[in-house]
Amino acid sequence: MPLIRLGYRLHLIVVDRIPRLIDDPKKGLADPKKGILLGGMIRPGFLSETERKELRALARDGRSEARVSRRANAVVLLNDGWSCAEVAAALLIDDDTVRSWHKLYVEQGLAGLVVFHQGGSEGHLTCEQEAELVEWVRATLPRSTQVIGAWIHKTYGIDYSRAGLIALLHRLDIDYCKPQVVPRKLDTAEQQAFIDAYEGLLNNLADDEAVTFADAVHPTHEARPAGCWAPKDTKVALEQTSGRQRLNIHGAIDLETGKTRMIEVTTVDASSTIALLMAIAYTYPNKRLIHVFLEPVT
Repeated sequence: MPLIRLGYRLHLIVVDRIPRLIDDPKKGLADPKKGILLGGMIRPGFLSETERKELRALARDGRSEARVSRRANAVVLLNDGWSCAEVAAALLIDDDTVRSWHKLYVEQGLAGLVVFHQGGSEGHLTCEQEAELVEWVRATLPRSTQVIGAWIHKTYGIDYSRAGLIALLHRLDIDYCKPQVVPRKLDTAEQQAFIDAYEGLLNNLADDEAVTFADAVHPTHEARPAGCWAPKDTKVALEQTSGRQRLNIHGAIDLETGKTRMIEVTTVDASSTIALLMAIAYTYPNKRLIHVFLEPVT
């Protein structure tokens, strides 16, 4: 039986004349975000990367109203260089409507696309209520807009459509995000030392040697992060769980070849570790030396 060592990447547009500014010429150049009409086309690239991603998500959200998705889609296409006529043809509407949607977004942002002024009983939160909403979101980190909408209705008696609620949340700097998993133990210097040692081992590895990494896994026990709504300035994190419950699998993997060896055990302890080391040895009958990186159970 081989010895086992426990050791670890210029678009030029020609026009017949210099076009007039969209706004009052006496005010100077128009806002870059509003753009200048060049030969009937709104200048592309008026969206920031964040704004474009926000609109794309709204356009592709199957739960949003169709008219909201079409408006968001139209603004994205204008930003990408489509003319008003091209967007109108693709969406089966007239180009004046496309221009009006662009104007709404420029003047009011996302709210201009999702709020429809057709009367009705939908109300609006006051500044004080908006502040209370932000604090409630910060404290509870709700998982969905349904939960937020239900709280607003219960607390203030005001109803929002899903698109209107999303516009409200974005205006209040509340985003949908997933928490980052925070490692329980992290030492960058120790990690770098390990990487250097591992690369040195691989560079001097003989043909009759192998390197494997051994550890135990416990399916269904690990905590998993889920998305929630939270203020942009709130850091959402989830500490990794520890514990040994349910299914216990002790195994090893050779990162160079992808070869694995796994055994199912009742508990992860010294006995299961010895059994795993013996299984690794039988997996490499022709290797003189097998380097096993084994993390101690804590």
